Amino acid sequence: MRDRFDTAVTGLGLVTPAGIGVERNWAAVRAAAGTAAAPDPGLADLPVAISCRVPGFDAEALLGARRAHRLDPFVRFALVAAYEAVADAGLDPGTWDGARVGVVLGNASGGTRTFEREHRVLLEERPQRVTPLLHALYLPNMLAGQVAIELGVTGPNLVVATACASGATAVATARDLLALDRCDIVLTGGSEALLTPLVMAGFARMGALSRRCDDPAGASRPFDAGRDGFVAGEGAGLLVLERTADARARGARVRARITGSGTTADAHHVTAPHPGGAGLEQAVRLALAEAGAGARDVGYVNAHGTSTPLNDRVEARTLRRVLPYAPPVSSTKGVTGHLLGAAGAVEAAYTVLAVQYGVVPPTANLVTPDPEIDLRLPTAQTSGAIGLALSTSMGFGGQNTVLAVAPG
Repeated sequence: MRDRFDTAVTGLGLVTPAGIGVERNWAAVRAAAGTAAAPDPGLADLPVAISCRVPGFDAEALLGARRAHRLDPFVRFALVAAYEAVADAGLDPGTWDGARVGVVLGNASGGTRTFEREHRVLLEERPQRVTPLLHALYLPNMLAGQVAIELGVTGPNLVVATACASGATAVATARDLLALDRCDIVLTGGSEALLTPLVMAGFARMGALSRRCDDPAGASRPFDAGRDGFVAGEGAGLLVLERTADARARGARVRARITGSGTTADAHHVTAPHPGGAGLEQAVRLALAEAGAGARDVGYVNAHGTSTPLNDRVEARTLRRVLPYAPPVSSTKGVTGHLLGAAGAVEAAYTVLAVQYGVVPPTANLVTPDPEIDLRLPTAQTSGAIGLALSTSMGFGGQNTVLAVAPG
């Protein structure tokens, strides 16, 4: 049973505020010099006008002018990450059996930039001016649909929405498809492009965003005593998954293995986590059980760590209780900001890299640890073999996913 769930990660692709490409991302996360945040002209009239954009993303250069103009940014990011992941895995879409390949991607809200733009056209001009491509551009399922069209994938094709856990939940779902023998290869992960006025106004009204607009680089500070909210970001992370035995048989490089996953619901509140972390705790225990591991085996945790006062405190207390041997814990959101529906996928990729290279990245902007948080929080990268790592994700609605990552 366990062998069916032993899943190899053979390819990675990353497009984030830390950079375009795996190498740039990994260097930035290890250095943890500060948040990739800056004043955002597109949000200039809002109470919070900073964000973490993907730097230097030239859609026309990367995808071609015609194609770029027919895709919302949340799909553009995913396609660029998908190309990198497939190449990294040593796969050729021109030769694979597309019916045995699946696409499972996470996304919270679809193409909001397109939706908001066309809504303004409807109100300010006339219905006849709304683009006929509206639905093809903004519907969430187009994320997986467009990747399949580009790469000739005719197997299972779906988008998973569990808010900020979406990307991680997609990875867990992809593993299930491999275990059920519905696919031999799955492109999985998540993508998000929600840095629009309406979405950010909503987060600001909730009080979820950091108000450190005078210090964008220091605004995202997970687990720090001075944290005051998250900094929203955008981007995509894609992983190529195969059954480990199949990957080894074709001579593929196995970056790391995903050996367990746990998905749960708090059934508590629409935005706040369960005060006792019950759902997260159960997800951790499920992931460890599926991996055939115990708390003592965990050598690193890439935490959800949003930089919001409540989330960080609840998550930290839960991890301390479930993992009493105090493995090092860090949140890479100190560098990237919070990538919302893509966060879990990008952080799963960072966890894979941590295990592959035996490096624990630190938490950027962690100056004064919250005295109520009793975790081992490195402030500089540390090196050494990581036997098993966990990547934790939590979403609005109380949805949790935890992934267990082991060496290849």
